[in-house]
Amino acid sequence: MSRDCATGRLAGKTVIVTAAAGAGLGQATARRFAAEGADIVLTDAHPRRTQEAAAALRAECGRDVLAMTVDVRRRADIEACVAATLERHGRIDVLVNNAGINRNGNVWELSDEDWDETLDVCLNGSFRFTRAVLPSMMERRRGVILNVTSIAGWTAKLNGPGQAAYAAAKAAVMALTRATAAECGSHGVRVNAIAPGLFNNPFLARTFAPEWLQSRAADSVLGRVGEPEDFTGAALFLCSDEAAFITGEALGVSGGWYMHP
Repeated sequence: MSRDCATGRLAGKTVIVTAAAGAGLGQATARRFAAEGADIVLTDAHPRRTQEAAAALRAECGRDVLAMTVDVRRRADIEACVAATLERHGRIDVLVNNAGINRNGNVWELSDEDWDETLDVCLNGSFRFTRAVLPSMMERRRGVILNVTSIAGWTAKLNGPGQAAYAAAKAAVMALTRATAAECGSHGVRVNAIAPGLFNNPFLARTFAPEWLQSRAADSVLGRVGEPEDFTGAALFLCSDEAAFITGEALGVSGGWYMHP
């Protein structure tokens, strides 16, 4: 995406994106935000992949990209990332809590380990990172937090049965979003969420049969699954000053697969 970074909607902003080294929405968000003028702090739990993704983003966008290995289950990793970001840039304008994991299993078969891991990454990781960035945002009386949840937080039918842990975690992230927004609004910090439906990525075809993907596309009123730019456009809006009067909301981005009342 070609754009003058000096006049982009995030020009001069410092943005942390979690789980941004894979082929999914995290990396797509980092790329879109960099193209809009942001300096990116790209985090992921995989050290080699994190460095490679950051190097590619620097080459593509010509922006400052700080690569940090962060496992959102580890408070020390998160606090080190926040400290390094503040040392390098002196500010944190936007946090995108994108890290997530899904361990499928019917409730009567789901292990404690799979339940705990799903909630620890999806919910606790978002809480830990939010808690870590808030003091600096509140001090400056300015900041935006965007939590990536899922329409599974509203309906557990997205990928069929076995969604108890994932649906519970994503619904809890929506509640965390509202509560944090209510607590932090008077301090100048906005907090919103995006609830994506099914989005295309290189791994879908390896994981699901073509027939299943076609049926999922047919469930959308727009007749297709989402593409990364569908998500990043919504994320950019919510993190920009154009959404300055929006907080505590969860925006469904599913092509009408699920329409939240």
